[in-house]
Amino acid sequence: MTQTDEFGEELADFVRRVAELKAARSVPADDLPTVLDAAIFELDHVADRLWPWYERLTTSGPGGGLSSAAQEHQLLNAVFQRLPLPVVLMDRETVVRRLNQAATAFTGVRSGYAAGRPLSGFLAHADRVAFRSQAAAVARGEGDRSLVVHLQQRPSIPVRATLTALRPSSEPRSTVLVALQPVGERLPVVEPLRPLPNLAETTRHAALMDLVDAMTTALLSTSADAALDRAAHVLHGRFADWVVADTVSAGLTRTTVLAPSEGEAKLLTAQDPATCPLVVDAARGGSPALQVRPADPDAFGRDGTGASVLVRADVTSLLTVPLPAPDGRIKGVLTLFRSGARLAFSMAEARTMDTLSRHIALAMDRRAP
Repeated sequence: MTQTDEFGEELADFVRRVAELKAARSVPADDLPTVLDAAIFELDHVADRLWPWYERLTTSGPGGGLSSAAQEHQLLNAVFQRLPLPVVLMDRETVVRRLNQAATAFTGVRSGYAAGRPLSGFLAHADRVAFRSQAAAVARGEGDRSLVVHLQQRPSIPVRATLTALRPSSEPRSTVLVALQPVGERLPVVEPLRPLPNLAETTRHAALMDLVDAMTTALLSTSADAALDRAAHVLHGRFADWVVADTVSAGLTRTTVLAPSEGEAKLLTAQDPATCPLVVDAARGGSPALQVRPADPDAFGRDGTGASVLVRADVTSLLTVPLPAPDGRIKGVLTLFRSGARLAFSMAEARTMDTLSRHIALAMDRRAP
């Protein structure tokens, strides 16, 4: 029996065990840790035996049969994708190499979007430093690690992340395999990926048109001095959880802060907008900024207590838009936050706000007859 045949038999046995693990998702919650241990054991088997074996076969020269090796590679990739446990392959900097279908369903992040981005960026701000530190330790060969984290889209559900090192012979540095499991809950059911229905896209477009109509009505029925504040109230709630408005004259002046609560609004009302890098950049260069899961916690400065604004507000996406007058002057800057599980700002919404920003600036620059 050739090495390729032996590898095929070993892989077929592994596939059968994975099928048994999938069938075990319905066991009582008290027995689930045993299933999780078995799944992690199978992942270790892939990392320690099947993957190095596959690497040897693909580098064994012409006698190894490149066509067969390619087929085995496809089969191994299929096994990874169909594992019932959410699994992510990343480097020591937590940058995602790939994630399987279960991980896509569990995190709500498409694999094409996640690849090349740090997995830590999809976690709550408070968990990112610890996760990066543990991933680096695992990659250095200091042993497997496990810690509880929270996904930014579902911060109320604690998730246990189990990290183990994977050492492909074809790469100079170790990679890290991460298994995700909600603490005290069953394994997530993997739903097939389906394209978004056209109805959802139509609904979002209609909501944007309603926003444009409401903004136009508000700007036409208010004075120049009150235009920015009125625009902020239109945006608050229906479009953003937080709305911060700053005017630009001799310097930056904060005029309006609308937040989920009055107490939260007061913390930012007293903040100097000149300490907010995003606001300063927009006021100087006139360039809008759209960030999803902002990586820099100090991008909007700190509040009066010294806490990072983005961390305290649990910001999952933000949109900073300058308000350009026809002569090129920047009349002000609007910053919008979305928090928690709310959908992030889309490119279509950013384009709509870019259009509205010019309308708001025109209303601010309007002279009374």
